[in-house]
Amino acid sequence: MSKKQFFIGIILASLIGGIVALAGVGFLMQPQSANNFDEKQKASFVSLLSGEDFTIPDGINFVASAEVVTPAVVHITSEISYSQSPSRGQRDPLQEFFGLPSPEGRQPRSPQGMSSGSGVIISSDGYIVTNNHVVENATKVDISLENNKRYVAKVIGTDPTTDLALLKIEDTNLPFVKFGDSDQTKIGEWVLAVGNPFNLNSTVTAGIISAKARNINILKDENNMQIESFLQTDAVVNPGNSGGALVNLAGELIGINTAIATQTGTFSGYSFAVPSTLVKKVMDDLMKYGTVQRGLLGVTIQSVSPELADYLDKDFGVDQGVYVAGVNENSGGMEAGLKEGDIIIGVDGKPTNNVSNLQEMVARKRPGDQVEVEYLRDGKTYKAKATLKNFDGDTKIIKKEIPKTYEFGGMVFEELKSQVKEGLRLDGGAMISVVGESEWREAGARPGFIITSIISDEGRTRVKSVEHLLEVLNEKSGEDVVVLGMFQDGTEYYFEVELD
Repeated sequence: MSKKQFFIGIILASLIGGIVALAGVGFLMQPQSANNFDEKQKASFVSLLSGEDFTIPDGINFVASAEVVTPAVVHITSEISYSQSPSRGQRDPLQEFFGLPSPEGRQPRSPQGMSSGSGVIISSDGYIVTNNHVVENATKVDISLENNKRYVAKVIGTDPTTDLALLKIEDTNLPFVKFGDSDQTKIGEWVLAVGNPFNLNSTVTAGIISAKARNINILKDENNMQIESFLQTDAVVNPGNSGGALVNLAGELIGINTAIATQTGTFSGYSFAVPSTLVKKVMDDLMKYGTVQRGLLGVTIQSVSPELADYLDKDFGVDQGVYVAGVNENSGGMEAGLKEGDIIIGVDGKPTNNVSNLQEMVARKRPGDQVEVEYLRDGKTYKAKATLKNFDGDTKIIKKEIPKTYEFGGMVFEELKSQVKEGLRLDGGAMISVVGESEWREAGARPGFIITSIISDEGRTRVKSVEHLLEVLNEKSGEDVVVLGMFQDGTEYYFEVELD
């Protein structure tokens, strides 16, 4: 073979190799459907550090992790409408006829408030995780990226029991933070907190993991379903950091910053984050079902302690574990053979040293899932398989009823849920979901208000549905109309608006 043939062969091989590589990258960059965030985070071609090939430089360097994470942490500003009954004034002929409060002497606009915090982009197509308390009761959620791009987000779902929420913005090829495994974090490990404290965008602080599975009793739930198993860190976290990222030095998300221990309202030494293993499960549920699927073991529990041993006058034989104080009828725990007095010491091969440990392990599962429970009884160790059930006592997956929404003149309306109709004894109606910047806002429209009738010069029209409401509003275009209805607590109300 001549030198000329040799070089031609090298060039051809290089060209073919380049074409194959480009085709491979193009395939990887194609959008693919995904049912969970494991698939979503694998579906995009991104440059992330991995625990396998990333080594921490001598002297500890936070630069690499900060560079990866900061572009994917967003600033969230929520507009809050407080639900309170309008003040009542003097009666007028309209009030006498319809039995409604007069507009005289009342505030025409609903009281507004603002809430701000942080969020973390967890997929290239715009899903964002944040705290529930950052967007609770929000009528509008604004998102600002580090590069100053702005979006309005849709709230996909919320879970007050873990103080988490899932948002969505419409864009592609966004930077995102990859989920890490919070189970693998160790006390003393370096971490970074990234967020927007005091409206200071893209702030990075460093600290260590101070403790795991902390319960600080800040979440409340009427069914006592709250889950608190926080990662505790001494990275500086302040108001505005809520919903931001807690990451390891490989730039992986290991927690969502949620709370601080303070008597002043600002950082006093410790902060708390929801662990990423729980965050990911909740986000997958909200994306797929619109609501969180909670699998329950069906037992009443307390952490083993010397105080509990003294109170019950028992020798537990162990210093740590979860004491079973009761077992519910027809529960997964009862079917697995658990009894009062047992001490649960492990789930799926992982130790459960306290109630927070056990609750977090079970909360990662869904109804119908099985867990292996390791427990002590009379000094002997046993293992049993338990099938988790939902709050209703079965293994059904529950999907959230998502009302159909309609837009008109800067407003968003939605159909009434059947239970709302039944509770208020309504045959029809349409609910205001979002109040945009429009004449409606100035007139006194509020999110959650149920429109039951429209009064115009031609008389009163009872609203049957959202589609019927839009027909009526289009027919009355250019007219002044009176909008009548009520709030979900039954308070009647009305306002006047000029239709465009």
